[in-house]
Amino acid sequence: MSSLHDFATWEPLLRLLRAGTTDRLSAPDGRVGGQIGRYAWSVPLRRSPPPPGRAARFEDMQDEFAAVKRVQSALAEAGEDSVAFVAELSPAGKAVLHLLCSGPAVEPGIGGPHPGALVLVEDAVPEPWRRMPEPVPGALPAPSADPVALERTLRERVPGSVGATEEEIAAAEARLGIALPGELKALYRVTRARWDDWRDDQEAADRLCDAVGCELFPLDDLYVADAASRRCPWRFAAKEAVLTPPDAAVQGLVGSPGWIVFGDNGGGDRIAVDLTPGPRGHTGQIIILGHEQNTGADLLADSLTDLVLNGPADELPGRRAEQPPVVAHVNIRSLASVEAAAHAGLEVLSIGVWDRAPLSLAPVIGLPRLRTLTAYPGTLADPLQIAELTELEFLELGPMEWRVLLDAGAVPRGLSAAAIVAHGDRDPLAATALANELLALWDRPPITRTVVEGDLR
Repeated sequence: MSSLHDFATWEPLLRLLRAGTTDRLSAPDGRVGGQIGRYAWSVPLRRSPPPPGRAARFEDMQDEFAAVKRVQSALAEAGEDSVAFVAELSPAGKAVLHLLCSGPAVEPGIGGPHPGALVLVEDAVPEPWRRMPEPVPGALPAPSADPVALERTLRERVPGSVGATEEEIAAAEARLGIALPGELKALYRVTRARWDDWRDDQEAADRLCDAVGCELFPLDDLYVADAASRRCPWRFAAKEAVLTPPDAAVQGLVGSPGWIVFGDNGGGDRIAVDLTPGPRGHTGQIIILGHEQNTGADLLADSLTDLVLNGPADELPGRRAEQPPVVAHVNIRSLASVEAAAHAGLEVLSIGVWDRAPLSLAPVIGLPRLRTLTAYPGTLADPLQIAELTELEFLELGPMEWRVLLDAGAVPRGLSAAAIVAHGDRDPLAATALANELLALWDRPPITRTVVEGDLR
């Protein structure tokens, strides 16, 4: 038996929870839950504010840190990435701990013990992550692209830099599986951008950033920003859509085999050469991939030469909203009906907080591209209408709606992933049991539940 399932491993944390959550534990069916991963955790402890005039310190939270560390060490020993837990702690001292390990078919929940998305088909990814670039016949480099002028300018700006050899450039191409465009080769012929080449000279590194217009990655760290490099949980990824308007310079993809990342803007946004431009773009243009966005990129410069000689564009073109939207939200603040969302191109329908009569899905039955439906608990007049949405690949519902589908044998079998909406303090153990029913329909590994008991007197 792993130490992860040893009461002594959890005892310090359980004592903190009992002392710090008496209001929740004293309620009927009172329980507390959370999640602990190897490098992060979410437990329902209220941290006392520091004295006025000073910031929080490690010693203010050292009991929590020490208790969590015991569990993290047990996780590492067991080879697990994370564990969710639900604790029932009586005033008399009896403790019942439910440990929930998700396994390969369940993504981690968000900040609590409820399960994340259920991946019903092994290795399945949402449709936007399967989308490849559209061909753009006649796409050419921008007139500003000039590898010779680029190399000459950089040698003037960063004299004495150690450049890559042709053999090193060829090795990078072999590793990436793609030929580097001429401007990128010219850049790395001037500098490999390796820290050891500068002999820890920070000023030299800063001069290179100023010369290029970004924090340049070493040649060995170039990578292709394909869809797999832009990871996103199913629960969010299924609600995205790929949009490329006819006048777009950049395709609105998750990733592309033609996006070669070579730098960063210093804030986590990646800078890449784009070899698969949009309808109005140029081959080899420079784009920026925002770290807070899951799809698309913005144009930074027409070419690498343009970026180095003139800097990034003063005004980046905004992303044009599509009308009607392929991602529609029906709730008290957005669209007022399912009818208003329905059109042939609709891909994602999200029904949120609703204060009127439950909604019928009849207006979207038969839509050819509707692949994602999410519905806040209690918003659907007839959950069985979902069985008529034959193109769904992702479905997110409340426990009662899932119960209706399961009891009727009407869970859509074309789904690739699913999720259970659990707001507030809804019973995570019931949600886990429901999740396991859904996983069983696809013969997927269940969430395992281990009960550990002990005494905190």
